[in-house]
Amino acid sequence: MWLLGAGDFQAFVTGVCGQQFPTRLHHQPHLGDSVDIDFVVDPLFILAVYAPAIAAFTIITYHAGLRGLRHYLSRLWLWRCPLAWYAFLLLGIPLIFAAGSLWKGNLFTDPFPFTSFQSVILALALATILGPIEEFGWRGLALPLLQRRFAPIWASLILGVIWGFWHLPAFLLSGTPQSAWSFTPFFVGTIALSVIVTPLFNASRGSILLPALFHFQMINPLWPDAQPYDTAVVMIVAGVTVWLNRKSMFNRKRAVTAVIPIPA
Repeated sequence: MWLLGAGDFQAFVTGVCGQQFPTRLHHQPHLGDSVDIDFVVDPLFILAVYAPAIAAFTIITYHAGLRGLRHYLSRLWLWRCPLAWYAFLLLGIPLIFAAGSLWKGNLFTDPFPFTSFQSVILALALATILGPIEEFGWRGLALPLLQRRFAPIWASLILGVIWGFWHLPAFLLSGTPQSAWSFTPFFVGTIALSVIVTPLFNASRGSILLPALFHFQMINPLWPDAQPYDTAVVMIVAGVTVWLNRKSMFNRKRAVTAVIPIPA
């Protein structure tokens, strides 16, 4: 059995921040300035986006070698969970954005953001290979380690704070999508999202696939612009999620704590 502990969580956070913040320093040497970057092709920005996955792969390979990494990646094939979660992933998340957009007043007035089928496919492809890859680190490594010491609700909040602050440099670079947003609603929303995805993670026995699908749906470019009202909707959904899963969220008995599944 491969053992990972609290020191590995600290190493993960250090590695993630160590790859993220140099991107900010490289592109913006003068504090308070902002610069424009092409985030799609900029190699340092892509490296920063992949930092959680890179840190997780590095730590797991260090402890367990390629064989352990293979067992860890087998969690990508965990797809079984209650049907209610699939309904939420496929229908509930679009409704969050629709509700936020309706609240904002642009649900029926904003034009569709894409002018061709090719642009839709490109946007969906970029959404697939960027944000969801983070889940190899956040839910693949960090959450199980946190749940060894904390009940899922507290693990969610701790990870949500780290996850939110990790995005801060993207708000300071004017070429990124986040540069047009306010950080505070995003930060609060990220913590709420961390709370929502934790019971999904535990219900799926530690799946990496389903949190990645959750992440994709939250950045799906087809959904209407609901910033910042979607944050309020997400907070309501997080509260309902905690209530519905209150027995498991405040108890570690059902929490997934294994990073590398034990071979059969």
